[in-house]
Amino acid sequence: MSDSKSSYQQILKTTSLFGGVQFFNILISIIRTKLIAVFIGPAGMGIIALLNSTLSVISSISGFGIETSAVKNISEDYKNNDLKTVSKTIQIVKKIVLFTGIFGMLLTILFSKALSVIAFGDSGQTYAFIFIAITVLFKQLSSGQLAVLQGLRQMKLLAKANLYGNLFGLFFSVPLYYFLGIDAIIPTIIVASLSALIFSFYYSNKIKTAKGKILNSALLLEGKSIVKLGFMLTISSVLTLLSTYLVQIYIGKNGGLEQVGFYNAGFTLLNSYVGIIFTVMSTDYFPKLSSINSDNEKVRESVVQQAFISIIIITPIIVLFLTFISVIIPILYTANFNAIIPMVCFGIIGMLFRAVSWAMGFILIAKGDSKMFIKTAIGFNILSLIMNISGYYFYGLEGLGFSFCIYFLFHFIGLKIITKNRYNFYFNTDFYQIYFICFLICISTFLLRYIEIPALKYSLMTLMILISFAFSLCQLNKKMNLNEIFTSFVQRKRDKNDSEQL
Repeated sequence: MSDSKSSYQQILKTTSLFGGVQFFNILISIIRTKLIAVFIGPAGMGIIALLNSTLSVISSISGFGIETSAVKNISEDYKNNDLKTVSKTIQIVKKIVLFTGIFGMLLTILFSKALSVIAFGDSGQTYAFIFIAITVLFKQLSSGQLAVLQGLRQMKLLAKANLYGNLFGLFFSVPLYYFLGIDAIIPTIIVASLSALIFSFYYSNKIKTAKGKILNSALLLEGKSIVKLGFMLTISSVLTLLSTYLVQIYIGKNGGLEQVGFYNAGFTLLNSYVGIIFTVMSTDYFPKLSSINSDNEKVRESVVQQAFISIIIITPIIVLFLTFISVIIPILYTANFNAIIPMVCFGIIGMLFRAVSWAMGFILIAKGDSKMFIKTAIGFNILSLIMNISGYYFYGLEGLGFSFCIYFLFHFIGLKIITKNRYNFYFNTDFYQIYFICFLICISTFLLRYIEIPALKYSLMTLMILISFAFSLCQLNKKMNLNEIFTSFVQRKRDKNDSEQL
């Protein structure tokens, strides 16, 4: 089997594995939200949302982006599948997350009263923040363990840790909510974070690394490089949050709270439900790219492969969403949210540009090019802010979808120029030909929405669904021979059943 064919199969295998895990995590999240709504009502949901969002901000600031930068360093030092080459780095990462976790916990306790006032308008939740401060430590520790698994590309263990941590957190939360009602909020937040911590430690400890004494000089030297990149990632994250916050304030002042709700619902749909495909694929892609970051040719090959799989997978998803968007919105929200349909339809076309710019963006992080990374973060966030405000000012919610789409087109062009000049990165002609066909399929489906005869419109859109799936499967088959994979899978199943019978 050629290296290229093997790489494509590995990408698809990992995407399938984590796609399934993320599906169950979303399902768990939906069940948890439903139970909360039933047992403690809207007021309880509001309290949980404010507590969790505040803790997320504290964790993001105090964590210094270690969960991402650690993956880069571990992957980079992991040579020839030899754990000895990376044991020291893993020990250093675990020490750093312990320090950052304690720092975040103390920060939460010290500013508990201020956090309560900021989040709730009074000091009534001061003790709540004091009690759940421990979860900041738990989160940092579990993030460190998961970073080790991701950096070592132990994908099955990572998937199990994520899935079982969420699942057992749900199991223990249900009886607490049932018996304690709104008083269960604090215990369930602690139990959920503790469950995630226990399973992350359990599966991380299956990887036996060499233990040794870490000198303070080594801790400072290597820890500095991890924290430096992590700090840059934190700044980027904060800039994105600030940009989104300013857009929400502008919409609230000019359109009212209902418009803010529509904005959040639309972009949650795009980023969380459609965009989750990028989160899934980055799990294996980022450590792989980090491990080869010094070889520009290998980096180029890996990015092209990942971008190819991204557009081939996202194209049928875009076509499906465009076809069934009028059904999806009422199911996920209510019929009152149909106002966001034009915004989502414009925005989802931008996901095709995002699929490629996302793949290129990881080059900067994998290479540890922190100066260029922070420059692009500042520049693109400013551009995003200006475009979103302008889009809403001129065309309302639909303008936001259009600005989202055009922003990712500029994001793609900008990163293409940067990566070409700094790392000699480029796409070959074959890739652009496939990309152009994917674009035509998506834009054609988008334009079919404007046909006024329902029977004709949905007949043609159904045809586009078939074309998108056929094209994607055909392209995947060219790269990795799907029939061979299926035959091999069936044979393994038969062999397994035969051995069990014996």
